[in-house]
This record gives sequence, structure tokens and C-alpha cells, in this order.
Amino acid sequence: MKRRTVTARRTSRAPIDTVWALLARADSWREWASFTKSELEREGSPERDGVGAIRRFGFPVYTSREEVVAFEPPTHLGYILRAGLPLRGYRSDVTLTPSGDVTEIEWRSSFDGRAADGWFWQGFLRLTIGDFARRLARAAERQDA
Repeated sequence: MKRRTVTARRTSRAPIDTVWALLARADSWREWASFTKSELEREGSPERDGVGAIRRFGFPVYTSREEVVAFEPPTHLGYILRAGLPLRGYRSDVTLTPSGDVTEIEWRSSFDGRAADGWFWQGFLRLTIGDFARRLARAAERQDA
């Protein structure tokens, strides 16, 4: 197994608090990500969407389950995959950094990939997290307008 990492970076013209509000709340993802379903299966502690929260994202025929493992408002959200994709050791960390009037978004995902199909999943994640970062940046700008 080889550890594979994918990183997407975007800039949003929205302030960090606006970007964080969309990123941190699981139930808001259906408003800006490409999902029709986004909800909490289990609340975190001490914050509802914080560490320990189990989030479900997807569509009527497919759902992923993720557990929040890092929740540091308004700069860092980390989560691991519990179910939904055939990936071992999957973890994503989203870091928000204020830079003047904009917010830098870095979405970094890694997993343990097999030689046979790791390249496929790495490409899939490159497209997926790139799309998430782009959609998050735009949604925050619309909310801030």
C-alpha cells in the first residue's frame, strides 16, 4: 500500500467566518456541494458538528459516512471516511486561511492506495475535492454578497 495525497486550493472573496459556516455545518452541504442528502447521524461534542460527529452525505442510492476528527473554528476541519468508498485510511483536512479580504481554502485528502486501483481513486478524489473547494468558495461569495 502506498499513501496517496491529493490537494485542491481555491480562493474565496468571502470572509473566513462565512466560508467556515458553510463548511462546518453538515446540513448545509446539500446547499452548496453536489449532494441531495447531507445530515448528522450523530452529534459531536462539545459542538454539534464538532469532533465525534458522524456526517452522512450523498444521494438516495449512495451515501458516505464520515467522522469529524478535527474541529478548530474557523480554520480547520478534519474528517475520516467510515463508509461509502472502498478506500483504506482515508482522511481529509480542510484548512481556511484569511488573506486580506479573501479566504484561502486548502482541501487535502489522503488514503492508502493499492497499486491496482490507487491511481483511479487518486484521480477521482482530485476531481471531487477540487469541485468541493470550488463550490464552497462560490457559495460563500454568494452568501456574502
